Amino acid sequence: MRLLLFSNSTNAGEDYLAYTLPYIKTFAGQKPVKAVFIPYAGITVSWDNYFKMVAEKLILCGIELTPIHWSKSHLREIEKTEMIIVGGGNTFHLLKTMQENNLMEKIRLKVFSGTPYIGWSAGSNLACPTIRTTNDMPVVEPLSFDALGLIPFQINPHYTDATLQNFAGEGRETRIKEFISVNQNITVAGLREGSLFEFSGNSLQLKGDKSCRIFKYEKEPLELAPGDDFSFLMV
Repeated sequence: MRLLLFSNSTNAGEDYLAYTLPYIKTFAGQKPVKAVFIPYAGITVSWDNYFKMVAEKLILCGIELTPIHWSKSHLREIEKTEMIIVGGGNTFHLLKTMQENNLMEKIRLKVFSGTPYIGWSAGSNLACPTIRTTNDMPVVEPLSFDALGLIPFQINPHYTDATLQNFAGEGRETRIKEFISVNQNITVAGLREGSLFEFSGNSLQLKGDKSCRIFKYEKEPLELAPGDDFSFLMV
């Protein structure tokens, strides 16, 4: 199984997908790759426009995209593809549309069989056991919150320690601690923007220039950096 899971698509002040492209290019390898793109998380952008935005960037990495919503058979498109790429947006809308098109089990089996998977933001949440650590508003109601389960831990994309001035509401860490209080056997990785997890050859690595905050029930949060051992997350 090979996974590339980004916290976000674009860093502040950069072009769209700019920081992701070197990682994607290395991940894709030297040969041209035909990949399917799943834009279902997009709501305020049309799926056609979303596809075009991503396609013009990923062609620079040798990846030729096909948007899944153009296909008459979504399942067949997944079956024949060499790579699966899932964009960010609203995680609830992404999951609901995946469920409606009966894609969840097909993609799960395809990735477990060795087809590389790339996701950012909502696309990274989709790789987790559940989408319940997303930051998104539930604008639609999926059949369940169960996700692909490609990894055994949860990611909280866009994780931040920042708090707003004169804001007395809960911060991100408090929300994650609420999650692990009622889901005591699940570990959550707070993945900061500009960071990503790569899983390849049974090795999980944090990449980027920021540390990652790990949350476990009744344990102090753990701050780990690129180069540290993250293998315990895959147990």
